[in-house]
Amino acid sequence: MGKRLPLPVRRSMNLTDAAYERLRALNGEYGLGNNYLLTVLLEHLDDYADPDRLAAVFEEFIAEYGAPGGTKK
Repeated sequence: MGKRLPLPVRRSMNLTDAAYERLRALNGEYGLGNNYLLTVLLEHLDDYADPDRLAAVFEEFIAEYGAPGGTKK
């Protein structure tokens, strides 16, 4: 058995049904919990996501739903 990655509790978050279903599908495929899956996805985002496409996806989302608090960094 490998070593355990310590994950401090930061805060809860909300997901859409579609996002949660995708997370659960990844859990079924790789056998990792939601916290580990999100950690891997976010820490290694630059390894698998095209920066231009990612920017376009965020811009499309913000155009449709806006940004919480109306701020964009």
